[in-house]
Amino acid sequence: MLDKIRSEVELVGRHLRVVRIVAENQPIGIMKLAELTGLPAHRVRYSLKVLEGQEYIQASPAGAMATEAAKERIKTLDFEIDTIISLLETMREENNTNQ
Repeated sequence: MLDKIRSEVELVGRHLRVVRIVAENQPIGIMKLAELTGLPAHRVRYSLKVLEGQEYIQASPAGAMATEAAKERIKTLDFEIDTIISLLETMREENNTNQ
């Protein structure tokens, strides 16, 4: 049951890593992103496609650029992660209580 959630969290983590690196090094191409992330180029390309669809990345002739929406999301990321962690901790507590 939790395997799908784990897989999604890993995928979102990859997308977030890509958008952070783009924001710090823009404009940046796929090969440089692959080098900086340690990911294969095809995975970087997929993350860029997803991020562009969510309007966090925009393509330019010089490479990927982070949008203002991405920069705002990065600023609020810690709060959002803390919220998810809190939900997971509640699940753990409920599970321990019911055992």
